[in-house]
This record gives sequence, C-alpha cells and structure tokens, in this order.
Amino acid sequence: MDYSSNKSSRWALPVILVCFFVILLSNNVVFASHKVFIHLQSQNAVNVHTVHRTGYHFQPEKHWINDPNAPMYFNGVYHLFYQYNPNGSVWGNIVWAHSVSKDLINWINLEPAIYPSKPFDQFGTWSGSATILPGNKPVILYTGIIDANQTQVQNYAIPANLSDPYLREWIKPDNNPLIIADESINKTKFRDPTTAWMGKDGHWRIVMGSLRKHSRGLAIMYRSKDFMKWVKAKHPLHSTNGTGNWECPDFYPVSSKGTDGLDQYGEEHKYVLKNSMDLTRFEYYTLGKYDTKKDRYVPDPDSVDSLKGLRLDYGNFYASKSFYDPSKNRRVIWGWSNESDIFPEDDNAKGWAGIQLIPRKVWLDPSGKQLVQWPVEELETLRTQKVQLSNKKMNNGEKIEVTGITPAQADVEVTFSFASLDKAESFDPKWNDMYAQDVCGLKGADVQGGLGPFGLATLATENLEENTPVFFRVFKAHQNYKVLLCSDAKRSTLKFNETMYKASFAGFVDVDLADKKLSLRSLIDNSVIETFGAGGKTCITSRVYPTLAINDEAHLFAFNNGTEPVTIESLDAWSMGKAKIQY
Repeated sequence: MDYSSNKSSRWALPVILVCFFVILLSNNVVFASHKVFIHLQSQNAVNVHTVHRTGYHFQPEKHWINDPNAPMYFNGVYHLFYQYNPNGSVWGNIVWAHSVSKDLINWINLEPAIYPSKPFDQFGTWSGSATILPGNKPVILYTGIIDANQTQVQNYAIPANLSDPYLREWIKPDNNPLIIADESINKTKFRDPTTAWMGKDGHWRIVMGSLRKHSRGLAIMYRSKDFMKWVKAKHPLHSTNGTGNWECPDFYPVSSKGTDGLDQYGEEHKYVLKNSMDLTRFEYYTLGKYDTKKDRYVPDPDSVDSLKGLRLDYGNFYASKSFYDPSKNRRVIWGWSNESDIFPEDDNAKGWAGIQLIPRKVWLDPSGKQLVQWPVEELETLRTQKVQLSNKKMNNGEKIEVTGITPAQADVEVTFSFASLDKAESFDPKWNDMYAQDVCGLKGADVQGGLGPFGLATLATENLEENTPVFFRVFKAHQNYKVLLCSDAKRSTLKFNETMYKASFAGFVDVDLADKKLSLRSLIDNSVIETFGAGGKTCITSRVYPTLAINDEAHLFAFNNGTEPVTIESLDAWSMGKAKIQY
C-alpha cells in the first residue's frame, strides 16, 4: 500500500511521508490530505508511552506499523509479516518485519525479512502475499519501488533455510523483478500481489491492484507455468468504474455450507473479491462467480459493486489480507488499524503508531449474500475473570454497570431482547441515499428513540462525560425493518482539537428480528474497540483516546435510551490478559 511520494531506500532514507488527516465529507467518502514529515521519519523512540497502548492486540515494541503482509501457516508455525519503520513512529524507512506464533495471539518478533537493498526494490519494499508451492516451499511476492518516480515492479523472495522452523532469513534472487508493467498499466498504481492460485490448466494466477483513467479500479491478472515467467492476461480479473485505485486485493473461494475455509479455486464455489479503496480508506468486497475458462470474476446481481457495497469492517480497518489455515481448515483475515488521535507528532511523542487487529475467521453467511467474521477461537485463552448478567430489564434512560472485570481490557458478549417492534422509529426515505455512518451521526446514542438506541457504553467515565457507545437502533422501513449498528466516538475523549477524528462509524445489519433479539460482541483494549454485530454479520472498529476513562478508571455500562424496554437476556464479560509478545 502506498504512503509515499518520494524516494526511499534501505532502512533510513529521505522518504516523504503521506500522513492521512482524515476528513469526513457529507457523502461519507473519507479523503486524505497530504503532509510531509521527513523530520520525524528517523526519530527513534526514546520513551514508549503505555497509555492507550493495547494489551492483547499485536504491535511491536515501538514505532510505526501498517499493512499485514503474507500471513501463512507453515510447518506448525504462523507467520505474520508487516510494513514497519524500524527508525521512527511515522511512515517511512519501510521494511518487512517478521513475527511468528503457535496460536495467532502470542508472538515472537524476529529480524526483518525483507528490506530495500537491490536495484529492483531500493526505493521501497511494499506489500505482498505468500504462496506455498508444490514440495511445501513458501515464496513471497511483493511490490518493489525502483526509482524516485515510484515505478512499481513485482518481486519474489524465498527462505534461505527451509529447515529453520521460523524461516528467519529470506533471499531475494537476482532474477527479480518477475513482473514489469507494460505501457497499458499505470506504473505508479501497480502493487500488492495476491496469493497465487493454480488453475485446472496447471498455470499459476495472481492479481495486482491498479487504476485506469483516474477513476476505474481494477485487478490486473498475470499467469505463469513455472512461477518465474509471468504473462499479463488480456483482461483484468475485474474492474469497476468510479472506485479509484485498488490496493491490497484479495481473491478467494468460500464454501456454500458451513464455516470451513477453502483453498481450491473450482468454478463450483462462490468467490470473494476484496479491495482496499485508496479513495475512501475503507475495505469493500463483493460475492460472485469465477469463470475459470475466461478468468473473469462476475459479482452476483445483488452484490453491490460500488462504494455503496459491503465492507469487511465499517470502521478503522484497512489493508487486510487473508490466508487459508490448513491446521484448522479455516480462512483467517488480518486487518490493520491506524492511529486517529491528532498529529503525527502525537505518535512520535508516544513512540508507536498502528496495531494489527485480532485475526478473524471468515466464512459465507447461510444466506449467500454476505460474509461473517468472528475473532479466532485462540483469543479466548486470554480470558480471565468472568462476570455474568441475565434477565436484566432496562427502561428508557436506564443503564446497568458491568463490574468485576477490567473494563479497559475486556471481551464482552451480550444478547438483548425486546417484547415488541411496534415502537421502532420510521426510516426516513431520504436516508436511502445516505451511508449508515451519516444516519448514525443524526441518530446518536444520546438521541432518544423508540426501539433503541441500546447497547454498551465502553471506555466510559462514571458519569459518561467520556464514553464510546456501541449500540443498535431499529427502524421501520416501508416493507421491513432496518437495524443500524453504531460505534460512536464523538464523546470518546475530552481531549479536543478540531482536526481530531472522532467518527460515528456505522453499518446496517441484515438480520431476522422474528425472535426479537440482537447480539453484540465487543473486544475492548485500551484504545481500540472491535465490535461484531449479530454474530459477526456487521463489524466495526473504532480507535479512541480517553483522558479519564483509562486503566482502572474505565467503566463499562449496558444502556437503553429508547422508549421500548430492553432486556439483557445474557451478558458474559471477561477481563483479558496480555498477549505474550517477545521483542
């Protein structure tokens, strides 16, 4: 993924940082303003501030991280590579850092695996993927930057010693680059190769994200017989007008039954095409069919193929990458969450920036219309002290505190029930043209409703002057009900600056309300809240920076601000221990 607009080379170089001050426009498109912070790129962190630092999410000891790269399971070990600045807490000097794990939760950090050092990547080593070749041989494909104009090529790297269980050292052979853009391709928008898959013809296939004619995003396909010589297909795997540059594409099959993952690219399966949209900084996906003869992907008719389409996460979640985990027959997805406090100087002062979110198992919903995501089961090994609530009724304006756990570092699962849908507010037809986030901005947690808002007030002070509510609100539309899930950061902190990004992230939840129940799971970890609505149908990640509701001063409440009474049918909450990360 691209953050630069100038030169980079090995480890500590004058790379121009593209810093994203996020601006939310009326149509919910998030643009990024660019500012250069060369002076911060190589300021090594003297002190690492622990306030707001996560306890069980992955992050290195210090400094900047972004995209997760090439996650894989190999010979009993999980590998995570990621974009990392070893010399500072803003983007720049990027290398491929490398960590290994037995359980996706506790990690050992190793030396960087790939860094700029040769003509085919001396100006940058950007994102890519891993593929396990026949004979159980892993290979990494990644984007190299070859000049100050940001010309992008695709390279490969292989382990120096396959007998090393951690694959510590990687070699970049001299026959790189493998792929050079032809004249039809925008050479500065040509990056992030996917995991390769083999067709029935015995040829390998990969795609890269790109941009054509200013607004058409596309996934350019290449084929190879031997993984060394690649030929561009006549047509892209898929393209969509009006979506801008595609980054970090991901393409994989999903099973129509059950939750198991797939690693075989047969025509009989449904497929996911996911792209990180440079234009909005959100992750979008469609579901569809893959014509293996024509090598074309066609979204299903009801899978919206635009910026109005489905997202993996409706909040601060970007540059995701999935992999097939053969040890548990599942597909796992990683996403990155950047900081959203105020200025890069803040990140420089605290000595770190960015986290990798909890890896999620992903599968196809039984409806066939969307994906479902859920934190990997290994996370539950960090659960410690547990509290439970059941059959607690909340009338309008009431809240119930959840005590007996550590609210700043917790895992909460709750199911709400209600007796009637009659008090659901009318859904204004004008909102049909709005994004869910905009509706949440109008109908926040402090705006009384009929059926909702109800949910959890996380990272809260006792009197709620600081809190991040995660909540449902049910509307009555013309022929059905619409369920809105919000994670509203407007009151998350008393710290004020007009540039601070405190978004009301939201998504609609496609759920049957026949049983008059809605469920919620929130992973709370000091400065991040990952929320999974209705069993993982709608996911939202928020980054927040409270000034009072920190550590032991944080509180957790369930609340109802609707005229329809809501019952906490069941609530299970756990204090969460710290992940063991060896630096």
